Amino acid sequence: MWDERYDTEEYVYGTEPNDFLVSVTDRIPGGGKVLSLGEGEGRNAAWLAGRGYRVTAVDLSSVGLRKAERLAVAQEARIETVVADLAEYQIQQGEWDGIISFFCHMPPDVRRKIFGQVFRGLKPGGVFILEAFTPDQLQYDTGGPPTADLMMTAKGLKEELKGLEFLRAVELEREVREGVHHKGTAAVLQVLGIRN
Repeated sequence: MWDERYDTEEYVYGTEPNDFLVSVTDRIPGGGKVLSLGEGEGRNAAWLAGRGYRVTAVDLSSVGLRKAERLAVAQEARIETVVADLAEYQIQQGEWDGIISFFCHMPPDVRRKIFGQVFRGLKPGGVFILEAFTPDQLQYDTGGPPTADLMMTAKGLKEELKGLEFLRAVELEREVREGVHHKGTAAVLQVLGIRN
């Protein structure tokens, strides 16, 4: 499915970084190592790499990650890419200054498995940044998965991300403008957590 979606010259979620990421990037230790889960076509990874972060982008789609590499080169940056199914991916322990996840919607068992590794994957002082759709998104036709079980809530993620101190874990509505698939009013969850 994702190879087919990304198999176009167009960047279907755009080339600009996520607004929430831009607003909190300064919380990631400067020049640190960042792991991006479900990076897709590279808009967030390339942007971070262009600001001096060492970024590893993980995604199931080799088509998406090839586009991510091209986008990074176009922005005079470099990223590392890893083609992997997050259901089987292991986050390296104590390796990351930042772990990010933007609109990466997974089945609940996969999400619990991968998010259960986040705390141990972060270095002390490392941060986890996420934006995702909440179940309220089902009332909008502005993007996201078709069923509530693939979406996220603040309460649920606080359980799945045990050990982190949450500086932000807020459900809200906002205007999202990210390519052709995320466009308009959306119900989202924004999370910023830190490993102390």
